[in-house]
Amino acid sequence: MRTIFEKSTSGRRGVTLPRCDVPVVDTDGRSIPDRCKRTSPLNLCELSELDVVRHFTALSRMNFGVDNNLYPLGSCTMKYNPKVCERIAAQNGFSSIHPMMARLAGGHRHTQGALAVVHGLEGLLCRVTGMDAFTLQPMAGAHGELTGMMLIAAYHRKTGAVRREVLIPDEAHGTNPASAAAAGYAVRTVPTDTGSGLLDVEKLREITGDGTAALMMTNPNTLGLFNPRAAEIAEIVHSRGALLYCDGANMNAVMGKFRPGDCGFDVMHVNLHKTFATPHGGGGPGSGPVGVKAFLEPFLPTPRVVRVNAGDGLGYAFAPDDGYPDSIGPVAPFYGNFSVCLKAYAYILMMGGKGLLEASEQAVLNANYVMRSLLGFYEAPYPKTCMHECVLSAARQAEAGVRAVDIAKALIDRGFHPPTVYFPLIVKEALMFEPTETEGKEALDAFIGAMAEIAGIAASDPKSLHACPATTPVGRMDEARAAREMDVAFL
Repeated sequence: MRTIFEKSTSGRRGVTLPRCDVPVVDTDGRSIPDRCKRTSPLNLCELSELDVVRHFTALSRMNFGVDNNLYPLGSCTMKYNPKVCERIAAQNGFSSIHPMMARLAGGHRHTQGALAVVHGLEGLLCRVTGMDAFTLQPMAGAHGELTGMMLIAAYHRKTGAVRREVLIPDEAHGTNPASAAAAGYAVRTVPTDTGSGLLDVEKLREITGDGTAALMMTNPNTLGLFNPRAAEIAEIVHSRGALLYCDGANMNAVMGKFRPGDCGFDVMHVNLHKTFATPHGGGGPGSGPVGVKAFLEPFLPTPRVVRVNAGDGLGYAFAPDDGYPDSIGPVAPFYGNFSVCLKAYAYILMMGGKGLLEASEQAVLNANYVMRSLLGFYEAPYPKTCMHECVLSAARQAEAGVRAVDIAKALIDRGFHPPTVYFPLIVKEALMFEPTETEGKEALDAFIGAMAEIAGIAASDPKSLHACPATTPVGRMDEARAAREMDVAFL
């Protein structure tokens, strides 16, 4: 497709304005100096309004999103975002507030609605997760992980303990070891029990020691499996003076069923952009609030939003508070991605406790339906009841020369976004599916049919899948060459 500049036609106009019939002056009432005037015309494209509309409409059709079709990107939870939440966040009373307003002297009096949202969402997240306090500052899941590691480090410094190692399961999200390392910790891997697909508890018991600062654990894990021994794991970790961190990226499976704070987790982050239906496509925006048990609350980032008694009879109830001497300090400007938090707040209130529970149950049902329907076509390393996502393997297809990436590209030709491939790393030729609770049976059946068709082609004509996708504006890339010979142009 040609760029909009390549479509430019000299003399064509989208809007024609009359010649200016008054002197041209700047805001100070003086004529614009000659040195500030252009000596050559702007290099802008010349098109009619219709040309421009058609160009950008065509570009939009080249993109893919959850509004187009099923988006089963495992571990990323690409579920539909209710438009009512978008409308609430766009209200002028929220969208027009200057981010510095609440920090000015007396400014909190003019931002009570926004501060009430921050305080209210923190309280709702505590109820959902079983934690005692939250901060909304972290602006992504990985940022939440880093914040959690900083909180753990601050706690150990306060107690005088010298602990330099964080334990992480081998099936963990890749951001877990990165976040621990960024916080200054050495990382040690805890293996997965090959029989159960869950963390090897006996190995954990063996390697947890006086130098262990924390265990980072995802429950359900990235294989889509829930670990019923979480309380036992917490006891092992705590007995050595370490803390237990919950990567809450998979809360979409257990809302209303399981609260990490109730079984021994000390700190966790949740992904508002995954669990609570705020936008996630295109790389953001995200939000990774962090919750802690009461003994870690003094270390949370400042400012905190607290209830106050204004004493002026006007009923102002909320204000920012920096009075936490053990705080790790701010980790983001202002209060994080406020609009994302606002959408999540609206979503939780709209759904209620019963609605969140039903969402989790439907997500689990959909994932198991997909897995069971595809067991005859693809291998399953752990063919037992999964949670909100399931992991299959293209190892059988790989024997015929068709790898997971070929299956992913073939799905694009059939109108579906590919699943996550090659993750978790412990599964050969991994295909990770997360259909989410927002997909109906008709969409799931169409997707299952496409996966079955691709499995048949992999057996009968494997080479044809190497050319996929063949129906898209851009075909199969040489990804290895692109990494070796990057061509980056700066305009």
